[in-house]
Amino acid sequence: MELDFSPVWAGWPELLRGAAITVEITAASLLLGCVLGLLVGIGRLNPARRLVYWACTAYVAVIRGTPLLVQLFILFFGLPQFGILLPAFVCGVLGMGIYSGAYVSEIVRGAIQSVDRGQMEAARSIGLSASQAMQSVILPQAVVRMIPPLGNEFIALIKNSALVSLLTIHDLMHEGQKIISVSYRSLEVYLAIAVVYFVLTGLTSLALRHIEQRLRAGGMVQ
Repeated sequence: MELDFSPVWAGWPELLRGAAITVEITAASLLLGCVLGLLVGIGRLNPARRLVYWACTAYVAVIRGTPLLVQLFILFFGLPQFGILLPAFVCGVLGMGIYSGAYVSEIVRGAIQSVDRGQMEAARSIGLSASQAMQSVILPQAVVRMIPPLGNEFIALIKNSALVSLLTIHDLMHEGQKIISVSYRSLEVYLAIAVVYFVLTGLTSLALRHIEQRLRAGGMVQ
């Protein structure tokens, strides 16, 4: 069997457009995931607020305990049964963002808890409220510690984004399947798709490594 990459070269512009959409949906999902993760992570720090704590804990348990694909299908195919019709792109961003938020919340919670308790006590001793101390003292230190695991989450989202092609979103995987449907060269196309994903994750890893090295050089990461 000989490999024939001519359909890949012919469809390369479509693959690049699909890759751009993959990056867009991943970035939007990560942004949503970071916002949700920050809120949920902070909500899980104080068991005394039982309603908030258990709601956040239930969210994390349910989302982490069910497949992303099922969650995407619930949004895309399930919500219309209640009269809620969302564009495929929105369903993809919501699904991946909500899924990512559960994992980011654990990153946030772990980073905040890794900051020495004395920092909060010192901030309170100079007259800051608990919320002011969290915002001005604890979070800035925690954010720096979140960067490496958040980078891993971003890379995981890039790879998981292949699932949104099942929602008819014209991402990298969807464009590749369109090429396969007319060329029947599945191996060559999937190899090309794998290379593009590898490049995307590789560039992300290099960028994150550069950021982390600069932070270490500046003494911000211990």
